[in-house]
Amino acid sequence: MKWTDSREIAIALFDKFPEQDPKAINFVDLRNWVIGLPGFDDDPKRSGEKILEAIQMMWIEEAE
Repeated sequence: MKWTDSREIAIALFDKFPEQDPKAINFVDLRNWVIGLPGFDDDPKRSGEKILEAIQMMWIEEAE
Protein backbone atom coordinates (compact mmCIF):
# COMPACT_ATOMS: atom_id res chain seq x y z
CA MET A 1 0.00 0.00 0.00
CA LYS A 2 1.07 3.53 -0.75
CA TRP A 3 -0.14 6.84 0.75
CA THR A 4 -2.39 7.31 -2.28
CA ASP A 5 -4.29 4.07 -1.57
CA SER A 6 -6.62 5.86 0.84
CA ARG A 7 -9.56 3.45 0.53
CA GLU A 8 -7.39 0.35 0.95
CA ILE A 9 -5.67 1.97 3.96
CA ALA A 10 -9.04 2.94 5.45
CA ILE A 11 -10.33 -0.62 5.16
CA ALA A 12 -7.17 -1.95 6.82
CA LEU A 13 -7.50 0.59 9.64
CA PHE A 14 -11.18 -0.25 10.10
CA ASP A 15 -10.28 -3.94 10.37
CA LYS A 16 -7.37 -3.36 12.75
CA PHE A 17 -9.05 -0.76 14.98
CA PRO A 18 -12.78 -1.59 14.90
CA GLU A 19 -13.55 0.23 18.17
CA GLN A 20 -11.73 3.44 17.17
CA ASP A 21 -13.84 6.42 16.14
CA PRO A 22 -12.09 7.77 13.03
CA LYS A 23 -13.57 11.22 13.70
CA ALA A 24 -11.72 11.42 17.01
CA ILE A 25 -8.23 10.47 15.86
CA ASN A 26 -5.43 12.99 15.53
CA PHE A 27 -3.17 13.03 12.50
CA VAL A 28 -0.04 12.04 14.43
CA ASP A 29 -1.68 8.80 15.58
CA LEU A 30 -3.27 8.23 12.18
CA ARG A 31 0.08 8.59 10.44
CA ASN A 32 1.77 6.19 12.87
CA TRP A 33 -1.02 3.63 12.52
CA VAL A 34 -0.83 3.75 8.71
CA ILE A 35 2.94 3.30 8.75
CA GLY A 36 2.48 0.28 11.04
CA LEU A 37 -0.05 -1.48 8.82
CA PRO A 38 1.03 -4.80 7.31
CA GLY A 39 1.52 -4.29 3.61
CA PHE A 40 2.19 -0.56 3.87
CA ASP A 41 5.30 0.18 1.83
CA ASP A 42 5.82 3.88 1.21
CA ASP A 43 8.11 6.61 2.47
CA PRO A 44 6.77 7.87 5.82
CA LYS A 45 7.98 11.37 4.90
CA ARG A 46 5.57 11.53 1.95
CA SER A 47 2.51 11.87 4.15
CA GLY A 48 0.88 15.25 4.56
CA GLU A 49 -2.28 16.78 5.91
CA LYS A 50 -4.24 16.33 2.66
CA ILE A 51 -3.29 12.65 2.41
CA LEU A 52 -4.18 12.01 6.04
CA GLU A 53 -7.49 13.84 5.61
CA ALA A 54 -8.33 11.67 2.61
CA ILE A 55 -7.54 8.50 4.59
CA GLN A 56 -9.59 9.74 7.53
CA MET A 57 -12.58 10.52 5.31
CA MET A 58 -12.44 7.05 3.73
CA TRP A 59 -12.22 5.49 7.19
CA ILE A 60 -15.26 7.47 8.33
CA GLU A 61 -17.17 6.17 5.28
CA GLU A 62 -16.13 2.59 6.09
CA ALA A 63 -17.23 2.97 9.71
CA GLU A 64 -20.72 4.20 8.80
